[in-house]
Amino acid sequence: MLVPDGDSMRERLVCIFGPTCVGKSAFALKLAEDYGGEIVGADSLQVYRRMDIGTAKPTPADRSRVSHHLLDVVEPNQSFDVSRYQEMASQAVKSIHERRKTPFVVGGTGLYIRALLGGLIDGPPADTELRIRLKGEMKERGKCYLHDLLAEKDPRAASVIHPHDGIRIVRALEVLELTGRSIVEYWERHRFQKLRWDVLRIGLRLDRQELYRKIDERVDRMMAAGFLEEVDGLLKSGYDESLKPMQSLGYRHLSAVVGGRISREEAVRLTKRDTRMYSKRQMTWFSADREAVWLSPDGFAEARTLIDIFLRGKGG
Repeated sequence: MLVPDGDSMRERLVCIFGPTCVGKSAFALKLAEDYGGEIVGADSLQVYRRMDIGTAKPTPADRSRVSHHLLDVVEPNQSFDVSRYQEMASQAVKSIHERRKTPFVVGGTGLYIRALLGGLIDGPPADTELRIRLKGEMKERGKCYLHDLLAEKDPRAASVIHPHDGIRIVRALEVLELTGRSIVEYWERHRFQKLRWDVLRIGLRLDRQELYRKIDERVDRMMAAGFLEEVDGLLKSGYDESLKPMQSLGYRHLSAVVGGRISREEAVRLTKRDTRMYSKRQMTWFSADREAVWLSPDGFAEARTLIDIFLRGKGG
């Protein structure tokens, strides 16, 4: 579908986002199926093969109902970043439009969504010497030390960057030292750039305590489904726990169980705690989107009305 944009026509895209465990996948699956659309994932972990249970990856049954893109594209020991995501997701959106279908971009990785919709963020080029120094400090003193340093110098950036996300911590400190400005300022300026497509933004949210309950239940379901065995299998296959995806929620905690450093019960507790903290950072990020329409995960009627108006002009 096309929408007028001055002298040209822009294609349309539906974007569904929100914190982990809010119900994005089921919500988007039903709507994409209803509208004959296809789903483009915006999840920084579901791109990795072999990491299925801990990433809550769509099941084979779900994928048979609606075509999914940006799942299982690299091995856990292969590099993948926002630039590569933007390139691959843009091509997926293009191919969906060429089939005259509607792309539904769905996920909780805000940086990926922002890069896809508006292009990569304009910022200072990397400073090799500075980056080597910061990475050296991280290796010597740990990611948490560097995140504490970021919190002291740039609390806005620290509030939305995970303490274990070494790449983004280093970049935020690098930008601050090179420019004297928070990387958040670049993100905010980027938000006002002209979008590549006409986008309907639907955010999903729940009462915080209800979301936390769902997070706890999901972690329990993952454990029952064999999450620990999945992590053990990855480690036995040679995927070191120091790899970026293996440092993500749940995977790093269960790697410690396999290594005999903590108990299964403690890993479950920490995974639930850290996932709750992560959901708060996600909401901080997404709440800054002033164009989002916020719905509950059972708000299908409202969503259909919005999508009808957006795609076909019904009811408007």
